Parts: sequence; C-alpha cells; structure tokens
Amino acid sequence: MTVLLVFLTVFEIVLVIGVLAVYVTLITSRLRSISLYLAKIAFGVRAVDTQTAAIGPAAGRVNSGLRRIESLLGKETAAGEKGG
Repeated sequence: MTVLLVFLTVFEIVLVIGVLAVYVTLITSRLRSISLYLAKIAFGVRAVDTQTAAIGPAAGRVNSGLRRIESLLGKETAAGEKGG
C-alpha cells in the first residue's frame, strides 16, 4: 500500500510539473506574439516621428507669419471702425 501511495504522489508531482510546463510554453508563445506586435507599433511610431520632425520648426515660422497678419488686420480693422 505504501508503495502505491508513493507512486501516486510521484505521479501527481510529475503531472503538476508537466501542466506547469505546458502553461509556461503557452504563455511564452503568447508573449512572443505580443512582442512582435509591439515591435511593429514601435516601428510605426518612429516612422511618424521621423516624418513629422519638420513640423516643429515650420510651425514656429507659420505662427510668426500669422501673428504678423493678425497685427496688420487688427490695424486695418481698427482704422475702418474709426472712419466708418
């Protein structure tokens, strides 16, 4: 009887280790899949960053031009309101 209990205990331990190994393998494959998607996303983000890098300096020039136009239009509008 003792031999049977020892055998069943060892069998149960082996079974638990086997199930854990299967789940660790499944989790590993899922994490690899997620890693591939994240790499694609990171590549896309870098591409967007590279493509939009020129917007920063250009936005400053556009804003300064718009301020100049606004100041000129403001003077014209003020002159029109006084005269009209």
